[in-house]
Amino acid sequence: MNGIGAPVPRSEDNRLLKGEGIFSDDIGKPNQLYAVMVRSEYAHAVLLSISFAKAKSMPGVVEVLSGDDWLSDGLKPMPAWGNPKDVELKNRDGAEIFYTPLFPIVLDRIRRVGEVLAVVVAKTEAQARDAAETIEINCNVLESVTDGVSALKSGSPQLWHEVPNNLSVDDIKGDRDECDEIFSRAQHIISLETFNQRVTGVPMEPRAAVGVYDPETDSFKLEAGGQGVIRFRNELSTTFGVETERMHVVSHDVGGGYGTRNHTYPEFALVLWASKKTCRPVKWVCDRSEAFISDYAGRDLVTKAELAINAEGKFLALRTENIANLGTHTVSFVPLARGPTVYNGVYDIAGGYAVSRGVLTNTTATASYRGAGRPESMFVIERLIDMAAREIGIDRIDLRRLNMIPEWSLPYTNAFDVTYDSGKFSLSMERAMQLIDWEGFSNRKILARKEGRLLGIGLANYIETATGYPQERAEMEILPSGYVDLVIGTQSSGQGHETTYAQVVSEWLGVPFETIVLRTGDTNFVSAGSGSHSSRSMRLAGHLYRQTVDEIIARGIEIAAIAMEVSSDDITFSQGKFCVEGTDRAITLFDTAGVAIDNNVPEKLRGPLKAVAEINDSLPTYPNGCHACEVEIDPETGSVKILRYSGVDDVGRIINPLVVDGQCHGGIAQGVGQAIQEECVYDGLTGQLLAGSFMDYGMPRADEFPFFLLENNEVPATNTFLGVKGGGEGGTTAAPPAMINAIVDALSEFGVGHIDMPATPQKIWSFIQNSTEKNI
Repeated sequence: MNGIGAPVPRSEDNRLLKGEGIFSDDIGKPNQLYAVMVRSEYAHAVLLSISFAKAKSMPGVVEVLSGDDWLSDGLKPMPAWGNPKDVELKNRDGAEIFYTPLFPIVLDRIRRVGEVLAVVVAKTEAQARDAAETIEINCNVLESVTDGVSALKSGSPQLWHEVPNNLSVDDIKGDRDECDEIFSRAQHIISLETFNQRVTGVPMEPRAAVGVYDPETDSFKLEAGGQGVIRFRNELSTTFGVETERMHVVSHDVGGGYGTRNHTYPEFALVLWASKKTCRPVKWVCDRSEAFISDYAGRDLVTKAELAINAEGKFLALRTENIANLGTHTVSFVPLARGPTVYNGVYDIAGGYAVSRGVLTNTTATASYRGAGRPESMFVIERLIDMAAREIGIDRIDLRRLNMIPEWSLPYTNAFDVTYDSGKFSLSMERAMQLIDWEGFSNRKILARKEGRLLGIGLANYIETATGYPQERAEMEILPSGYVDLVIGTQSSGQGHETTYAQVVSEWLGVPFETIVLRTGDTNFVSAGSGSHSSRSMRLAGHLYRQTVDEIIARGIEIAAIAMEVSSDDITFSQGKFCVEGTDRAITLFDTAGVAIDNNVPEKLRGPLKAVAEINDSLPTYPNGCHACEVEIDPETGSVKILRYSGVDDVGRIINPLVVDGQCHGGIAQGVGQAIQEECVYDGLTGQLLAGSFMDYGMPRADEFPFFLLENNEVPATNTFLGVKGGGEGGTTAAPPAMINAIVDALSEFGVGHIDMPATPQKIWSFIQNSTEKNI
């Protein structure tokens, strides 16, 4: 069986594992040139001049371009902002938000290390690199600031004249007076200040791009991996001032996205520009060190939170102040906008108030990174609950049970007007605890302590808002040759779309799995769509393809009736055939497609057997679940070992459990990486990125994980045909709080009440040593 719910191995893996994938760096063009980006070594400076006379005379160099050339060509900044309309951030004083213009190359002001100052184009990459090293930069170095809290202080370096005090947006949500009144009568107020540190996506495939300009048609072609070609097309056509029809964008296979590759990067515009200037194709490939200083980052949020609780342990209200480090440009407000909307997690918390401030600093811009704000919010509420249990003297599981939203109260609307439609939250938690043997932990802990080992256990419940940009378009055509052609604006970067889409459509049409062909990633045939992010792909694809299937079957019945000379009322559709009821007469779906283009068919029915469905309205869903982990800490070194890890996820209806498990495994690994290893560290004085390679940026490895104990709690969403909620972000959302809760539990005997991420061995060891020294 290859239909909905079957664990079908990914069909695309056959070519990918044999090295037959086509990634951006695999693309090459005849007579191709190579671009190298000359990047700033300063975090903040006024650019006075660039001397590249020597570079232009170097062997193989064809062109050297600067910001002056960009202006001379009359080109525009790139569109680079994202403020989701359904949860839009607004300044509390009513002032308009200044969206910083994103020029792909520095004009006169350097604002971070790694900004592009010049582009060297040569016959080989080596020649371009040699020439780039001869370019002399003359600038007036300014003071820099790299963290959001410091950037708000009086006297801090100012990045943009239009943004006083570096405060880009200052938004509030909820009723402050009502929340304050609730807090005034609370028996307990639990406080937490935490830093959700800056990380980066680190996709397996670094970015690369090939730009081609055709002077005869004044048109461009970009081949570059990403998470949606329509966004690239629209933003680049605006940048170059051409109609979208003259901006052709292609994404082939993509080796990892995670949200950070959802944006149109400056280098994409620069290779197109360089191609126009040289009249030859131009290729650029990002190396890993370059990626660390130029890829958009994620997280980087300071949160101050307070949870009000009554004498019986019931949660009353939560108020937070969030300071997000946006980096140099307002590339995306999505994490800051969406995170606070699920402030309450899966708990009944009537009162809510959130202050959300976006701050500009001399760092790489932050953008949506797997979960985009929801992991930050879940970390806060789940840490607060563990802290509250310890302070009040209530078991942390009992406290969660007391406050969890019961199934009978759904749909549930929180204080920020977000409505959870479905879920069985308590069931997920109970099953996660059973899988990890929560009840048996106390005995394991006692035994470990006798052996000098520290054990801790923790869990975290989570809920997400799977939304994303709403616009999507799906096309389906039945081909007489025996195939079903699917076109959609989503873009796989490892999610298995070729397999899962085929599972759904083959079941609905009753045709073989192998007859389904998915085409994506090319604006020559993808005319609309918002790409893949926020767990939107199958959620919207299934919804739209159900409509196209219904339309094709309805039209096919009319055509089949003509072909078999019977009334359409006598026709039924089953297992890929249109059948005359009560007889053995039938015509296949593919043969019907052949009849449809015959001149004997009435004009209103004639033409390819094709249907199109579009959506422009948001269809939010709320994936949820519970993850638990057990850790062992070596008190001599502070190192953490994961002994057990369980997870129960409600991703709605499951199309392919293998794919869902794969998404969950990867998400857990990323979440654990943030919890104990990963961090983009900047030097506070110079603005230099200190974690600029894998020597300094820790990454999780497969041998650091146990086998995951996973289950699915399948509760279909109520607002889509398939009931899919989304399975791409649960692991990343749940793992950090579950890990930190477990680590703090292991360190509780040393008086540790909280530890910020990443919980590195050095940090843990220091907590243990400080506690030991105090007790000597």
